[in-house]
Amino acid sequence: MRQLKRPLCAIGGVVVIAVLYLLLWPVPVDPVAWVAPPDRGFVVPYDANDALHYARAFDIAPHAGPEDIAAGIDGHLYATSTDGSILRLDGRGKVEVFARTGGRPLGIEAAADGSLVVANAYLGLQRIGRDGSVTTILDSVDGRPLVYANNLAIGDDGTIYFSESSSKFAVAQYGGSYAASLLDINEHGGHGLVIAFNSTSGQARVILDGLNYANGVAISDDQSLLLIAETGAYRILKHWLSGPDAGETEVLIENLPAFPDNINSGRNGRFWIGLIAPRNALLDRYSDQPFMRKVLQRFPASLRPKAIPHSQVIAINGAGEVLMNLYDAGARFPAITGALETADTIYLSSLFGQQLPYVRKQDL
Repeated sequence: MRQLKRPLCAIGGVVVIAVLYLLLWPVPVDPVAWVAPPDRGFVVPYDANDALHYARAFDIAPHAGPEDIAAGIDGHLYATSTDGSILRLDGRGKVEVFARTGGRPLGIEAAADGSLVVANAYLGLQRIGRDGSVTTILDSVDGRPLVYANNLAIGDDGTIYFSESSSKFAVAQYGGSYAASLLDINEHGGHGLVIAFNSTSGQARVILDGLNYANGVAISDDQSLLLIAETGAYRILKHWLSGPDAGETEVLIENLPAFPDNINSGRNGRFWIGLIAPRNALLDRYSDQPFMRKVLQRFPASLRPKAIPHSQVIAINGAGEVLMNLYDAGARFPAITGALETADTIYLSSLFGQQLPYVRKQDL
């Protein structure tokens, strides 16, 4: 009997330690209660189809993670990558390193003067000259360092509108942009911002705050409004820049079936939005239970909520109507973050992988 008690005591001790760990171990998140809208799943107009069946891809190895793509005025494509490089591709997919940013470039846009502007998650906003030279043009706002610059849009007047996904979970501190995003989305603490930066005067001002993982930013053709992806709330916001509602923000699309990522201005008034991964049932179930979300954060990384393979991008108009829904049930190119539309091709950006997917419009 005594011999039996020893292993039982040992097992009991392990159980007690495990329970105490799940209940008390310090974690970086302090979750906030909210009520997630019911997940309707991928119903019309987000339903599965085979629109990306004919998608192909350029090989960008050894580089990976072309998170955003821009069309330069020189006719080349420019893509960001996980190793900090800005890649230049010609129409046949020839890849070369155009610049090295020294961080993790996420969003990228071409400016009117031929330069490129990059939102670098580690370093802030950077401008890349036509010769490949890199200059940091903004690394703080109101005396606070930028810690997670993400996506951007450039107005006709040169104003750069960009998102800082989280002012709390710094990319450099928490193991990269993906890891930091998981923390911010779990906490739901409203740490996201949208900032307007006048690169001529050097003035930057916050135009929107309190967002739950601020992500994609795009400006309308008439320059009257911004669309903003609030990833952690499964919705797209519309922020008026001019007109009678200037400065006001409204919800354009809510209760998306997936996490929205980048937003890119397309042709004929379209906006392209990457739906990077389906919503997570555990995060939704415990949205109003901060304690349980803290417990989830104590699980091993392999068991915590994370992105699962998914391939989908949608096009909408300024009224929020879904115009196109491109889907691949097989997720051959997972974690699509957004799309760049040209006259004949739709190029797909992605968070992971060593390919830059694209689909010809004639195949849709």
